[in-house]
Amino acid sequence: MYDFTLNIPTRIVFSSGNREELYRNVLSYGEKILLVYGGKSIKSMGLYDEIIRELSGTGAELFELGGVAANPRHTKVDEGAELCRKHGIDVILAIGGGSVIDCAKAVSVTVGSGAGCWDIITKKTVPSSAVPVITVLTIAGTGTEMNNSCVITNEALKIKRGYSNNLMYPKISFLDPTLTFSVPAFQTACGCADMLSHILDTAYFMPGDRMELLRSVMEAMSRTIIKYAPIAVADPSNYEARANLMWASSLALNGILKNGIRQPAVCHIIEHELSAYYDITHGLGMAVILPRWMRYVLDSDTAGIFAGFGRSVFGICDSDDITCAEKTVDALGRFLYTDLALPSKLSVLGISDSDFGQMGENVCWGGKVGGLKPLVPEDIVNILRLCY
Repeated sequence: MYDFTLNIPTRIVFSSGNREELYRNVLSYGEKILLVYGGKSIKSMGLYDEIIRELSGTGAELFELGGVAANPRHTKVDEGAELCRKHGIDVILAIGGGSVIDCAKAVSVTVGSGAGCWDIITKKTVPSSAVPVITVLTIAGTGTEMNNSCVITNEALKIKRGYSNNLMYPKISFLDPTLTFSVPAFQTACGCADMLSHILDTAYFMPGDRMELLRSVMEAMSRTIIKYAPIAVADPSNYEARANLMWASSLALNGILKNGIRQPAVCHIIEHELSAYYDITHGLGMAVILPRWMRYVLDSDTAGIFAGFGRSVFGICDSDDITCAEKTVDALGRFLYTDLALPSKLSVLGISDSDFGQMGENVCWGGKVGGLKPLVPEDIVNILRLCY
């Protein structure tokens, strides 16, 4: 009933500053370093210049893979892998949020595979080695800094797919809440929606028995996110809020909550279709989908799970499960769309409903997808229409 194996080899250094330990650990893997980052943020905060100066001053050689976009592309991964092969990279230093770290992790297993990234993501090739990855998290949300997974997009095929391999666990992840002070309100809100969705969609809203300990942990983490997310949005430099959210992000998807669960995270699969087609921010897509999926699958079989969450997290007191579950969906919507001011509809994001039919087929692979309630393509289309 409760069988599972848990091994999280990533070492976490949670502190403000402490760059000396970062540089020391990076150099312990070698002197040829690939720096992976996104856009202008690490440069505007001065982190880029500092890292280049400090590591170059030791005699280390730095090579760069910059410009990693949200929903990282397999072509960018292949570019990074080629840099590693060409220069004999010893260690990859990823500085950024989920997209940057996912890209770096995918690069790490592509280097020695003799294949392209997409062959690995689609499991045509199984990697047997990986370049060590060290991360510096600058945006909290995805939890990739402490797990063995990545999500990569094939833009040409309009496919976004997750991939897991124990070789991809970062060796060390540095979590400094002060590095998230400059994250804009919208991105902060999207990250908070993402981390909450990891708790609910991958662990809490699942059928079957669950350890009461883990259920309570998930509820406490959810209350923490709901408490501190609006504070971080309104007061970006609030250290307590940023620290709580950063650690919640890591714990939400590092495997500790799963308790042996093997069911698919349905809302994530649906959102991957949206961002593969329209390149939207993942956390935003999850914020739109999750309450609508809850509304769609709410019935006498699922009401008890939703109601339990509402009673513990939102303090809803109705004794009737159906009524309590309906109020829970409303409360979650208010948190996402009022407290965090995230858009509530796909129609305002420039998304067309013309692709919903194909998305439904893709989600279900022509059959059905499991989860709290099994769904067929028509169900996926109906949920997307509720989101529209």
